[in-house]
Amino acid sequence: MSPNAPFGALREWITQRLDPLEDREPAEGLVESDFGPHSADLADAPAPLTPAAVLVGLVEREHGYSVLLTRRADTLRRHTGQIAFPGGRRDPGETIWETALRETEEEVGISRSLVTLGGLSTPYRTGTGFLVTPVVGFIASDFTLTPNPAEVADVFETPFGFLMDPTNHEEHEREFAGQLRRFYAMTHENRFIWGATAGMLRSLYDRLYGGALA
Repeated sequence: MSPNAPFGALREWITQRLDPLEDREPAEGLVESDFGPHSADLADAPAPLTPAAVLVGLVEREHGYSVLLTRRADTLRRHTGQIAFPGGRRDPGETIWETALRETEEEVGISRSLVTLGGLSTPYRTGTGFLVTPVVGFIASDFTLTPNPAEVADVFETPFGFLMDPTNHEEHEREFAGQLRRFYAMTHENRFIWGATAGMLRSLYDRLYGGALA
């Protein structure tokens, strides 16, 4: 189904292709990773992994769905200044989607009452030792942003259709810690979306479209 399809039909179609909300640990054997597109070599990843979650928030706009993204504050220790979904590590006793909702509220001020959850996308294993589960949710468009300046430098939206268009999925190579890594990136309005965020978006594209619009 086209990313520009009517909201109701597209929302139902997306939800059907996600994993259901279940209170379970993410399956480490079924993950994408920071170790490059199409790579199954996870031997150098730190262990044990720290569970975390992000919210892939879809907002209804005039042009279609858009995806809520942030630019991380320059004062953070990890992934400084990078573009990211709202999210963070899972607290004891939380479900993975409760983590995504709590972190979104803490980082950008969007109340969890404004988010309708769709389901879970493919977990993503980072080279910094996190197992991140993307939680897809539909955000009511009448929200008010209150970014936390300690964590977030900017909040913006990028069209879902652009992010789900494989012609916008760039493949890059860069040396990290003496190793050559390959990764996805998407550039929209001078914003360079790369690393784990781009990897999770590419994984969502693969899950929804399987390499082709349907």
